Amino acid sequence: MTTETAKRRQELYDLLGELPDRQRPITAQTISTEQGSAYSIERLVLNLNGLEPVPAYFLRPLAAAHALPVILYNHAHGSNYTLGKQELIEGSRALQNPPYADALTAAGYAVLCIDHWAFGERRGRAESEIFKLMLWHGQVMWGMMVYDSLRAIDYLCSRPDVDAERIGTLGLSMGSTMAWWTAALDERVRVCVDICCLTDYQALIAARRLDEHGVYYYVPGLLKRFTTAQINALIAPRPHLSLAGEYDPLTPPDGLRRINTELRQVYTEAGAPEAWSLLTSPTGHYETAAMRAEVMRFLAKWL
Repeated sequence: MTTETAKRRQELYDLLGELPDRQRPITAQTISTEQGSAYSIERLVLNLNGLEPVPAYFLRPLAAAHALPVILYNHAHGSNYTLGKQELIEGSRALQNPPYADALTAAGYAVLCIDHWAFGERRGRAESEIFKLMLWHGQVMWGMMVYDSLRAIDYLCSRPDVDAERIGTLGLSMGSTMAWWTAALDERVRVCVDICCLTDYQALIAARRLDEHGVYYYVPGLLKRFTTAQINALIAPRPHLSLAGEYDPLTPPDGLRRINTELRQVYTEAGAPEAWSLLTSPTGHYETAAMRAEVMRFLAKWL
């Protein structure tokens, strides 16, 4: 990592508001452990931020007897505040079958998924209420969400059954955005896969699509310092696959082309042109069967 990259990464982190101490201890409570036909599920409550508990699932293939590569799976928004981490196990209308819990564990990966603020077992307050209260305290909702993901990586690295040198992250929609922000801010993420939310901010403004994203998404002062491509450039030269629908209103095509042009240059200059890939399909805001196949191929190649 160059000095300039480290400086830019810190600059991005500093935009995320007043965050809890990154060095505060993490604790984990195991609520239950269940065994299915192919994988086990640990139902956890993690103390990541010191403000409210973070329910999580940790999945592990039954046959595994050694430290495994692991995926930090990021759930979507979809205005479905009930689903949260359950998306990993149940899937959703925007995702292919089988759910990623089955697909990833069958391929030999352990998986962690947390409930983010306002979702799953952390629901009960409206997203807008959380955003406003945090703003009064100098906090940024997206910053607090990203913080939890970064601390989730700290938790993964503490587990003896996880290979801390092989951590990947993936998600769709809000989970996609979380994947590339987390990978940009934490070099321990070796592989990033984002599905249907590599949104170029300027293209989103030009298309007047700002309301396609919830209020959680917006970071004060971000556009003064970073473009979407510049955030994603912090992932290079680590492998990064982006999948998008050409008719997806959340990712205007002009913006995708701009990001692709810039990141192709970044990865070429980094000596890793093959590690960046943007694939588009004539579809909307959902994962296709071809996308799923590409995700699994990319993970198998790089992780």
